[in-house]
Amino acid sequence: MITVHLKYEIDAERIEDFEEYGRRWISLVNRFGGTHHGYFLPSEGDSDIAYALFSFPDFARYERYRTDSATDPDCQAAFELARRTKCIRRYERRFLRPLDHPRTQQPIAAPNGSRDV
Repeated sequence: MITVHLKYEIDAERIEDFEEYGRRWISLVNRFGGTHHGYFLPSEGDSDIAYALFSFPDFARYERYRTDSATDPDCQAAFELARRTKCIRRYERRFLRPLDHPRTQQPIAAPNGSRDV
């Protein structure tokens, strides 16, 4: 499994536009075979930093998503929303992998019992 961690520097005055951008990408990533874990928006502290996490079964599936999303009309509309509104100033992307439990080789369960790490 590969998990993509995105850190966004956003325009705090355009938070509603960024929220719409995020809503669109949650369904798009899921439609392309990924699992979107959500967007995490500023609450307290920095008012211009947001995060997103989503996973694909492997890097090859992620690469297929990247290729396919480049020509998908709904994905292009989401990109255009961000370009038009300038709600995103910049972003950083990191690729992560879950740490497996040594005895079961399964992802370590979160405190609520889910396996989404």
